[in-house]
Amino acid sequence: MNNLIAALNPVALSFGGLEIRWYGVIIAAGILIAMTLATKEADKKGLDPDFIVDMMFWTIPIGIIGARIYYVLFELDYYLQNPGEIIQIWNGGIAIYGALIAGILTIYWYTKRKGISFALILDILAPAVLIAQSIGRWGNFMNQEAHGGEVSRAFLENLFLPEFIIEQMNINGIYYHPTFLYESLWSLAGFVLILFLRRKEQLLRVGEVMFTYVMWYSFGRFFIEGMRTDSLYLFGPIRVSQALSILLFLGAMGVWTYRRRNNYPPDPFYTNITRKEA
Repeated sequence: MNNLIAALNPVALSFGGLEIRWYGVIIAAGILIAMTLATKEADKKGLDPDFIVDMMFWTIPIGIIGARIYYVLFELDYYLQNPGEIIQIWNGGIAIYGALIAGILTIYWYTKRKGISFALILDILAPAVLIAQSIGRWGNFMNQEAHGGEVSRAFLENLFLPEFIIEQMNINGIYYHPTFLYESLWSLAGFVLILFLRRKEQLLRVGEVMFTYVMWYSFGRFFIEGMRTDSLYLFGPIRVSQALSILLFLGAMGVWTYRRRNNYPPDPFYTNITRKEA
């Protein structure tokens, strides 16, 4: 029953020497869907939806640069020997945590510049980012990357996966854990959970939607990262993403607990605003 279908072509379209890869198409689709959801939520909160679009004009490219810098820093020995490859992002090598760090810093700068609540904007963006991450992992699927260790075909069949996923995890005759799928489903579940909690305004205060996102994603990423074969390492067996996941989870939980215990007073930084200005 092996090799019932061929591996999927990672190239969506080709014009002469120009290739448009499915990875880029899927990432772009995830971003577009996320922006659509975020602008609708911004409108519900009384913000001008164009504020989100204008902010993403800065956040998306800076986030991509941050994702690349993050990856290069943890593979510095290689890139010091091959400096010409540092900008060759089309050959792979970006990290979601780098994108998130750079993106959050950009959002903080932009919201402070415009006088808009940073925490409120993060609450608006949190579920949108999760669905973008869920969709984006299918770009890894098309590239047959971000997978886990070796497994048997029987193991994948026992997960009741469709044939096209099983065979896409067949790389040079060896089957691998579809960790892209685990993270995609984890992010999708988090997206649904956050949408549910956000509708229950009595459960979450402003800023806590974002904390929920951080805790949910970092918790799942810690375990999924442990299965992957392409991790960046901090030192020895310590994986960068696992270490960062622990810090983010504990940090978000700590700040949330502190704010709740101290009945954190509302101020312009956290208060929900209802104005359509940017």
